[in-house]
Amino acid sequence: MKKVAVFGNAGGGKSTLSKRLYQITGLPLHILDKIQFQSGGAEVPHEDYKRAHQQILVTDRWIIDGFGCMETLWQRLNEADTLVFVDLPLYVHGWWVTKRFITGYFKPPEGWPQNSPILRSSLTSYRVLWLCHKYLTPKYREYIKQAQNVKSVYHLRSTKEISQFIELIETGASA
Repeated sequence: MKKVAVFGNAGGGKSTLSKRLYQITGLPLHILDKIQFQSGGAEVPHEDYKRAHQQILVTDRWIIDGFGCMETLWQRLNEADTLVFVDLPLYVHGWWVTKRFITGYFKPPEGWPQNSPILRSSLTSYRVLWLCHKYLTPKYREYIKQAQNVKSVYHLRSTKEISQFIELIETGASA
């Protein structure tokens, strides 16, 4: 496990999971929302984002958390040696977006740039939920099915599986 891509629908706990993986493995953590968006929520120029993403990909150790854009998504998944696909039931993703929206007014959401606009970002997450579930999640599932012969693939479908995955990584790190 040297190049880890953590991906899935909005509100799945990817940033929290990625931070935990970083703590266990010591691999450099790159949160795409913090690369793609400035403090306050303004988007960086697309070419600057793509350049920063490419600079990460050419290094030999990383955890990359998030979506970015379609172009960089598939580059990242192809380059990764380990795929962690958070694929919870849609209602869980929806509930966690709602929970993040409510608690975000008291504590900034994990993995978000400073001073992110909680309402606007949450509304975007709600719009993305169904679109990702309908169009992108099936592509993710097909991709990991093909990749499991050449990469380490972790398809996490429940909170219990997320916990078991973390325990597995902790056990491997301490061995």
